[in-house]
Amino acid sequence: MELTEQFILLQAPNPAAAENGRKLSKKGSFSALHQTQDGTVYWAECAGSGKNPYRVSIDWQNPDSPVCRCSCPSRQFPCKHALGLMFEQLSGKVFAPDELPQDIADKRAKQEARAAKKEQAASAPAKPKRTNTAAQKKKLDRQLEGLDMAQRMIDDLLSAGVGALAGSSAKDFDKLAKDLGNYYLTGPQAAFSRIALTVRTIQKDPGQAQQSYAEALRILVSLRSTLKKARPFLQEKLASGSFSAEDTVLFEALGGVWKLEDLHAVGAFRENARLVQLSFDISFDEAKKEYVERGWWLDLDSGRIDQTRNLRPMKALKYVKGEDSRFGLLEIPALYTYPGELNCRIRWESAAARPLSQEEQARLPALAQPSLAAAVKLTKNQIKNTLLPKFLAVLVPIGRLGTVGEEYALEDPAGSRIVLRDRAQDGADHASTARLAMLPDGIPAGSALFGLMFYDERDRSLCLHPYSVVTPDRIIRLQY
Repeated sequence: MELTEQFILLQAPNPAAAENGRKLSKKGSFSALHQTQDGTVYWAECAGSGKNPYRVSIDWQNPDSPVCRCSCPSRQFPCKHALGLMFEQLSGKVFAPDELPQDIADKRAKQEARAAKKEQAASAPAKPKRTNTAAQKKKLDRQLEGLDMAQRMIDDLLSAGVGALAGSSAKDFDKLAKDLGNYYLTGPQAAFSRIALTVRTIQKDPGQAQQSYAEALRILVSLRSTLKKARPFLQEKLASGSFSAEDTVLFEALGGVWKLEDLHAVGAFRENARLVQLSFDISFDEAKKEYVERGWWLDLDSGRIDQTRNLRPMKALKYVKGEDSRFGLLEIPALYTYPGELNCRIRWESAAARPLSQEEQARLPALAQPSLAAAVKLTKNQIKNTLLPKFLAVLVPIGRLGTVGEEYALEDPAGSRIVLRDRAQDGADHASTARLAMLPDGIPAGSALFGLMFYDERDRSLCLHPYSVVTPDRIIRLQY
């Protein structure tokens, strides 16, 4: 594998750590640079704030997932010293060949033993998990109690009308949200936190009232539908004594957390997937106080478009590794898919990255929907489902891109048109439609446009928020 700056940035837990590592390399903080004869392990000393330098090493036995070690007390992983050592390699510094130090050899042996044990456990017949049925029954009972409390609040709100929100207290919704956390209902908890935010917006900025009322109504309708479907779902689990995670969006909507072994148990995975990232964006979820780093991925074999979501709570921002844009092709041995219909959340444990071949890049636009009409049909089916997002990520073929009046529009090869417009809910930092003016002249024939198709309540029409233009020779990103 060729070491690149992008690879180093992807290893960093956050941009600051990468930049600090770069600075250490530039100011000559490293000394005693060594490597093994086979070039799989690099180690050095790095000057720190104390009297003694830190000992830092990188094991490249698995080039796609290097093992970084450092004697510093940092809780970030990799630390800035390990990242700095990568920059030392990238800059072409001379590493003297040497025998592997015994302490690194011992750690490497332990790492290999753990990997072998994990592989052996994965190949062995899975032992059934012991379930604490009493604790699970108690949890389900508490969830059902919480549903009753949430239902009463929703009924009161809908009876009074969303216009009553202007006279409501945001603190009441905050308290209810906090209480629901004690009932293991983190999904509805987040919904009431969002309602509290809309109340504050209405009271602070009356000019945004109409949009805020519409948002509150969407939240209430979705929440009411969730509670309506959740009650028989939980009652059935309680009656049958089945406490395992189930392949349904309700599990996560109520606040369930999927583990990879649970997804594997329900068969929610596919092998040897090949993915290309079409777009990447970052948003802040005010209700949950967390950053959401979202990547949109195209499956090179099936044409599916799914998403990764890396959640970084403000309280743990320094310790949760950040994601970034990815270029090229990822080859993934086991790709896990969360329950859902389209645009499902996906995860993986390991992946190998390589550049896209010209042939693979040329195939990407052909994986678009056959027409705008087909994409519109899929989107309408999605937004009718109250448990699913009110948009759909789609790749549609480009016949022509241009302006109609003062707005941009896309025309597919069959002559159907759709307005290109920024989705208001995404915020000003996601505005990208105006960037279409920066595209090079003459988009090649056979190109496609990737974006979010959504229903715009302002003029009651389906629109497309453009994120990327996919041509036979490159992906032009309008976002990050």
